[in-house]
Amino acid sequence: MTTDANADLPATMRAWVVPAPGRIEQVELPVPRPAEDELLIRVRACGVCRTDLHVRDGDLPPHRSPVVPGHEAVGEVVAAGSRAHGPGPGVRLGVPWLRRTCGHCRYCLRGQENLCPSSEYTGWDADGGYAEYVTVPAAYAYELPSGYTDEELAPLLCAGIIGYRALRRADLPPGGRLGIYGFGGSAHLTAQVAIDQGAVVHVLTRSPAAQTLALELGAASANDSYDRPPEPLDAAILFAPVGQLVPVALEALDAGGTLSIAGIYLSDIPSLDYDRHLFRERTMRSVTANTREDGREFLAAAAEDRISATVTPYPFDRADAALDDLAADRVNGVAVLTMPQ
Repeated sequence: MTTDANADLPATMRAWVVPAPGRIEQVELPVPRPAEDELLIRVRACGVCRTDLHVRDGDLPPHRSPVVPGHEAVGEVVAAGSRAHGPGPGVRLGVPWLRRTCGHCRYCLRGQENLCPSSEYTGWDADGGYAEYVTVPAAYAYELPSGYTDEELAPLLCAGIIGYRALRRADLPPGGRLGIYGFGGSAHLTAQVAIDQGAVVHVLTRSPAAQTLALELGAASANDSYDRPPEPLDAAILFAPVGQLVPVALEALDAGGTLSIAGIYLSDIPSLDYDRHLFRERTMRSVTANTREDGREFLAAAAEDRISATVTPYPFDRADAALDDLAADRVNGVAVLTMPQ
């Protein structure tokens, strides 16, 4: 790398970009300079989220092209804009999915900034963490709990936070019976939170390795996605982006139960039968991103009660392989890109 003497930072960096749907390639880019309200982070690890897969494959419409994906970045502050308030150089911070909101629309003003029509997202609207450096608005970066490695923290920044919001949206009663459909990065973190809260968790996933992991983490049962859980559910969360599982999960709910759909993308939902799937006050809810308060609450909980992130590390140069493995369900837990230090 060449060096920019004015900023005492490299002039260029390695990064992965999605130049067109279905492709990802490693390139050399200029090191970004933070805007007035932003921090510049040297990335040390970045989680590989299924949303990154949707960005790569075009399931989500391009908002920026080419774009550097990645929104679960952990790194250290190396520079700051003139109006950026926050920790100084060397402090470890998290760069999450939610990048900006307007702050003055009706949603922002009533505490629902996740619904802000002007919201922007890391790795979709702006370049993300599949790079050696990334910028983040200082007001949207997270302080991180101690006692975790960089690789363990990375998945908490989206998989953990989104799962936490999905659990809240599921309205699980104290000591209730929770069904979790799909058991990847977000689900295996959410299951631990629910179990710690006293829930009985039943996992439904097609992966034998994920079923084994679920039982190791304390799930009461682990079966195939289309199996009937061993008892009626008070709530369910659908993490798998498979619309065909919506009627399956609804039918497994007890009266008054709620299905929370956690993904940003879902394949088409089949026709629902009112009596089988919705009658007796069963409810279906979507989850849209998260608020910063969700993130602060979840990370505070992670600081108090340790959450075990099952991590499969990949060297930065193998980001393409990590996404391919995620697409093929070959990742147990969460894939995380690691940077050479």
